[in-house]
Amino acid sequence: MRIADIQENIDHELISHEQIMSKIEEVAAQASKDYEGRVPIVMAVLKGAVCTLTAFTQAMTCHLEMDFMSISSYGKSMSSSGSITVRQDLTSDVKGRDVLIVEDIIDSGYTLDWLVKELKRRGAASVEIFALLEKPARRMVEVDVKYKGFEIPDEFVVGFGLDCDEQYRNLDCIAVLKPEVYEGALTQ
Repeated sequence: MRIADIQENIDHELISHEQIMSKIEEVAAQASKDYEGRVPIVMAVLKGAVCTLTAFTQAMTCHLEMDFMSISSYGKSMSSSGSITVRQDLTSDVKGRDVLIVEDIIDSGYTLDWLVKELKRRGAASVEIFALLEKPARRMVEVDVKYKGFEIPDEFVVGFGLDCDEQYRNLDCIAVLKPEVYEGALTQ
């Protein structure tokens, strides 16, 4: 879906589809070199990272396996509760494997911090992160992000997998939602 289809709800486009794809291709090229000769498990945290995972893995040139996990520290709120809920676990055994987490956005850092520790507890040989977006202003827990996309301001963004009350995930860019739209959909 293009931004023109929902313009009345969008304040402005923050990152274009072309910029997203260019960054993903750049990062995927580096990750492909880093994982050459190995078969990493490239995993996404559902649902938000699915678009990023798809574009990223299609741009990678090394062999890989994909898996998914659904975890949350948000619920229907705009801020993290700090309490992690696992809704769907991985199907792969990560013991002795290289794991590359593909994430849509890092806000507080609570979710990724928990996930990295959990994967290491399960015996992963290595755990690295590719985050398409980072919001440093909201960071509560530091996480080591090897593959970086874009640093963004503390605004409510949607698109390319990111949602507001399950809407706007199919927008092909990253856009800032008008406050009156998300304030009605989410609780503080």
